[in-house]
Amino acid sequence: MKQSIKDYHKDEHDDWVAELACGHFQHVRHKPPFFNRPWVVTQAGRESMLGEELNCKKCDEGAPRDTK
Repeated sequence: MKQSIKDYHKDEHDDWVAELACGHFQHVRHKPPFFNRPWVVTQAGRESMLGEELNCKKCDEGAPRDTK
């Protein structure tokens, strides 16, 4: 299910995590060739993606909301 990005935070490993409108969290890493998301590495890039949608597998599975 597609959900929009509302905000970001870093996890305990210093990786960026998108906070989705549904209340789930999803890692957004830039680690080519597996993950090609250069927008993650700058604040301007992350801000430019606010409101964009990511596929939320947790919604598809009916998982409860995430907490920080």
